[in-house]
Amino acid sequence: MFTPILAIVLFTLAMTLILWTLNYQNKSQQEYTLYRETAYAKQRIQNRFLNNEEKLLELSREISNSVNQMRYPDAMLKSATRLIQDSPEILHIRWIDREQNRLWSIPVNASGREWFDRSGSKKIIDEELNRLFTEAVETNKPDYGRILKLKLDTQNNHSAEREAIFWHITPIIQFGNVIGAVAVLYSVKGIVKHTIPSELNGIYRFKLLDAYGQEVAISNPRRTPEKSLEHTVTLDRPSVGLSLHVDSYPPPTNLTYRTLLWLVIGLSAFVLWSLWSVWSESRRRYIVQRELQTETNFRKAMEESMTIGIRAHDMTGRITYVNPAFSKMTGWSKDELVGMEAPFPFWPKEYQAELIKKMQIALQGKAPSTGFEAVMERKDHTRINTRTFVSPLINEKGEQSGWISSIVDISEPIKARQELALAHERFTTVLESLDAAVSVISLQSGQLLFANKYYRENFGNHPKTHLDLAGHEIEPSDVDALDMDGVDGFAGLPASALTPINSDSREVFIDKTKQWFEVRRRYISWIDGHLAQLIVATDISTRKKAEEMARQQEEKMQFSSRLTTMGEMASSLAHELNQPLAAISNYCTGIANRLKSRNDYDIEKDILPAIEKATNQAHRAGTIISRIKGFVKRSQPQSKLVNIQEIIDDSIGLAEIEAQRYGVRFQSIYETNLPQIFADPILLQQVVVNLLKNGTDAVKTIESNLRKLIRIEVRVIETPEGDMLRIQVSDQGPGIPLEIIERLYEPFFSTKTDGMGMGLNICRSIIESHHGRLWVENNATEKDPSRPGCTFTILLPIRN
Repeated sequence: MFTPILAIVLFTLAMTLILWTLNYQNKSQQEYTLYRETAYAKQRIQNRFLNNEEKLLELSREISNSVNQMRYPDAMLKSATRLIQDSPEILHIRWIDREQNRLWSIPVNASGREWFDRSGSKKIIDEELNRLFTEAVETNKPDYGRILKLKLDTQNNHSAEREAIFWHITPIIQFGNVIGAVAVLYSVKGIVKHTIPSELNGIYRFKLLDAYGQEVAISNPRRTPEKSLEHTVTLDRPSVGLSLHVDSYPPPTNLTYRTLLWLVIGLSAFVLWSLWSVWSESRRRYIVQRELQTETNFRKAMEESMTIGIRAHDMTGRITYVNPAFSKMTGWSKDELVGMEAPFPFWPKEYQAELIKKMQIALQGKAPSTGFEAVMERKDHTRINTRTFVSPLINEKGEQSGWISSIVDISEPIKARQELALAHERFTTVLESLDAAVSVISLQSGQLLFANKYYRENFGNHPKTHLDLAGHEIEPSDVDALDMDGVDGFAGLPASALTPINSDSREVFIDKTKQWFEVRRRYISWIDGHLAQLIVATDISTRKKAEEMARQQEEKMQFSSRLTTMGEMASSLAHELNQPLAAISNYCTGIANRLKSRNDYDIEKDILPAIEKATNQAHRAGTIISRIKGFVKRSQPQSKLVNIQEIIDDSIGLAEIEAQRYGVRFQSIYETNLPQIFADPILLQQVVVNLLKNGTDAVKTIESNLRKLIRIEVRVIETPEGDMLRIQVSDQGPGIPLEIIERLYEPFFSTKTDGMGMGLNICRSIIESHHGRLWVENNATEKDPSRPGCTFTILLPIRN
C-alpha cells in the first residue's frame, strides 16, 4: 500500500534535484559570465587610464623640452586635442605654470566662458586643482584628486557628465624642478559611458561607487530584479577610491529551456497525480480489506466464543455448516457433521419420529417463535435438553438459500428450575417453622402477599397487624395516591433506590395480645416487580420482663449504694448535726434565763442577736438534712437540663461532713460559662460523692496536710465525637497499682477490707447510661514518676 507513496516521494525528490541542478548550473554560468565581464570592464577602464597617463607624461616632457622656445607650440596642441578626442571621458585639459596661471586649455570656447569657469563651479574646481598642484610640487609625481560633485545652474545634454568630476595632474619637471603641470578633468559618468563596451550595457548595469559606497555614476537607469546577480570590484586606476559595481539583467528567454522545463513540470504533475490516484485506490482497497478482515475475524471470534450452537441446512435439510459450540454440544467434529441428513445420529432413537415431524414443520417455515424443545444424545451417549430456534438463511442476492438453527443447551436452567423449586419448598418449610411472624404487604394495594404460620395463628390473614407492627410508616392508600390510573409508580425500580436504609429494627407493643415484638422492616421488589414491605416480628415479651426486672434491681442497688454511703458517713453526720443543735439549745437556754431574771435587759441588744444566731444554726442543720434527704430519697430516673456546678457544690457539701474530721480539703475549679447538660442530677451527685469519698479515704491517713487536698476541675473540651464536659477528681494519695486498675469496675471487687465492691461499678453504669465515659489514671508519668495520687475523669456529652 505504501509503495505508491514511496514512488511519489522518490519521483518528487528526483525532479526537485534535477531542477535544482539545472538552476544551479545556470546560476553558476551567469555568475561566471558576470565575473568575467566585470573583470573585462575593469581592465578596459584601467587600460584607458594607463594610456592617458602615458600620453600626458609624454606631453609634459614635450612641454618641458620646448618651453623656452615657444609658448604655444602647434605640435603639443595637436597631441592634447588628439588625446581629448580619443578619450571622451576627459572634459578638459589645462596647462598651468608654476604660479598656477593657465597657459592654455583644450577645448577652447571662443564665444564665451566655459562651464568650469562659471561662478557656481569655478571656485570648487580651482581650489581642488590648487591643492592637487601643491601636492604634485612636493612629490614630483602625477596624482589624482578627489571626486567633486557639482550642482550646475544650467541643464543640457552634457550636464549629467559634469555632475561628478575629478582632476588628474602631471607635473612638468625641468632640471629637477616643477615649472608647471598638465591637468586633466575627468567625468565619472564619462568613464562608465565611454570605456565600457555598449554591448554589455544591455545585459548589465554598471555603477561607480565612491569610497563611502555612494553611487556617483550609472550606465543604465533601468532597475534590476531584487534577486539579480551582482559583483563589485575596486579600481586601481584611477586612484580616487572608485569601485565598479555590476548588476545583471535577466537573460533573454530561452524558449527551448522554458518549454523543456514546463514539459518536465507538467509530466511530473501528471505522474504525481497518477501515483496519488493509485495510492488512494490502494488505500481505499486496503481499508475495505482491513474492515472485511476485521469483520471476518469478529464473526469468527463470535462463532467460536458463542456457547449457543449454530447449524445451517440447505432447502432439503442437509447440514451445510456448524459452529464449534454445536460440535462441542454433540461430540461430533465439524467434518463429521457437515453433509449429514435426517435422521441425525444425535437424535435419540425413541424421539426420531417426533423430531423428523418438527423438522418438516421448520422447513416449511412454520417453526414457532418460542422454538422447539428436544432431547439431544451426545456421541458419548449422554443426553442434554435443548431448545432450537429456526429462521431463514438469506444470501447476498436476497434469496433464501437454506435455514439456520440456533440450539441452546437448557439442561442447566431446567436443573436450576428444579433446584429452585426444591429450595423454595425448603425455604417455605423454614419460614413456616419459625417462632417469628413473617409477612409481606403490597404498598400499592395494601394486600397481604405472604404470611407464615406464626403470623396466621396469632394475627390471622389480615394486613392490619402488619401495619401496626410497621408503625404505619407508609400507608398503602398514601402510596396508591401517588400512582396514576392504578399503575404502580415504583414498579421496576430497585428497592435500595427508594429507601434510605436496607432494613431497620424497632420494638413495638401490641395492645391486642399484650406482647412486645422486635420488628425488622425491609422494602423489597416482589415477584411481579412492585414494591413491597417485608416484616419479621420476634416475640421479646420475656426479654422485656427480664430487662424491667434488671432495671428495677439496678435502681435498688443504686439506692442501696447511697444508703451505704450515708451509713458510712453516719457518725460524721451526727457530729455535724450535733454542733448546730447544741448551739441552738445553748442560745435558747440563755434567752430563757435572761427572760426569767428580773433584771432590766435590752431586747435588741441582748435577746435578738441570740435569736439570730440560733436561727442560723437551725438553717445550717436544715441544709445538711435537706442534702441527705435529696441524696438518699428513692425516685425514678429523671433526666433534665441541669447546672453541673450546683450538683458538684452539693456533692462537696455532703462529702465535707466526713472530710473535715480528717483535715481533708476540697478545691473546685470551674470554667466560665459552663453549659447545661441533659442528665439525672441525683445519679450524677451519687457518682461525684462516691469519687470524693474514695479520694478522702485515700488521703486521710497521710501525715502531710499539704497532700490532704482533693481537686475538682470542670471544663469543656473538644473530642472527635464533639464538645464534651470533663469532670476530673484528683487526689495526692498513694495511687492505684497497675494490676488493680483494670479490675476496679468489676462487681464485688474492692481494695477496702469493709467494702462491697459495687461503688465504682455502679458509677460507671450511671455514666455510661448518660452516654459518657469514666476512667482512672495515676498521676505519675514517665517525665515525673514521683507525682502522687490518681485522677478519675468523667466525660459527658453536652448535647444528647
